[in-house]
Amino acid sequence: MKKNKSKKNKFFSFIFSCFGCVILAFLACFLAFRLSLAAPDSKASAKQVRLEIPSGVSISRIGEILVDNGLIRSDRAFYIAARFPFLSFRKTVPVMKSGYYNVNSSMGALEIMDLLESGLQDYTRVVIPEGLTVRKIASILENNEICQAGDFVAAACDAALLEKYSIPAETFEGFLFPDTYFFAPGMKAGDVLEIMVESFFDKVSGIPYYSGKSPASFYETLVLASIIEREYRVADEAPLIASVFRNRIEAGAGLYSCATIEYIITEIQGKPHPDVITYDDLKIDSPYNTYKWAALPPTPISNPGLVALRAAAEPAKTDYFYFTLTDSSAGKHTFSKSFNAHVKAGTQFKTKKSGSN
Repeated sequence: MKKNKSKKNKFFSFIFSCFGCVILAFLACFLAFRLSLAAPDSKASAKQVRLEIPSGVSISRIGEILVDNGLIRSDRAFYIAARFPFLSFRKTVPVMKSGYYNVNSSMGALEIMDLLESGLQDYTRVVIPEGLTVRKIASILENNEICQAGDFVAAACDAALLEKYSIPAETFEGFLFPDTYFFAPGMKAGDVLEIMVESFFDKVSGIPYYSGKSPASFYETLVLASIIEREYRVADEAPLIASVFRNRIEAGAGLYSCATIEYIITEIQGKPHPDVITYDDLKIDSPYNTYKWAALPPTPISNPGLVALRAAAEPAKTDYFYFTLTDSSAGKHTFSKSFNAHVKAGTQFKTKKSGSN
């Protein structure tokens, strides 16, 4: 009996020893697993990493991206923690969102996982004013480290993108809506451009004239809006300026817009913005010279905002053929039906201005 009892004791001791070894091995593995999820850097030596998570990538690929950027120790541990959430005391498998994130290297793998699941991306507020050209917008984007200016200009001339949006031109000039945007630094230029183009179509859909129409059908109106944008200073005068240009177009007269001359000088000739427009400038041989040709320029000369877009589509009904700036401080113009009245208004303004000096 004693011999059998001794054998049983040895057997149970062996079982308990094995069980203990398994527990210890499990604890050791779990501890190693948890350590591999810890941050690679301390707070003292931490650095900020701008991270891009492409659309449609797998959890394993996200882990590889994090390892490549020195943000986690093990992509395998990251994958296991995500696929088997109970190991990291989570309830569900995280759905991590694509985008651009600003990640601190003192963050652990689980903190990074939470950030990617939240979708709280790192954005930069970028203001695009009305009336800028593609090149000037590109410069603003580069200065804000959103994308390279050259890449944005190239994207604005991308034939595939132009075809996608049915743009009847060789560039997106005029179709980039001026607004306040929140972009992620280091974005692809094409993605930035498409956000602005989508915004344009969304905004103009609220104006009956443009709603439901193809870009080709309202392209000339867009060209006119781009000129109005560069001419008006007070919003309630934009429809009046639009009426002057419409009346001139219908009469077969030139638009005589200095804004188109400025476009030739700065955008086509690549010169600095002129302080004044000279008579020699008015003689420049270019299809954009509205002093020389009685027609609209071939393409928009700027990217107009809603005021100009609406004014071009819904001009005031007037008999005006001229306008001239007569209150520079308020940005007000005097509108005239005849050339004599136009000259008189300009002369009175110059006399008043010289008398006040």
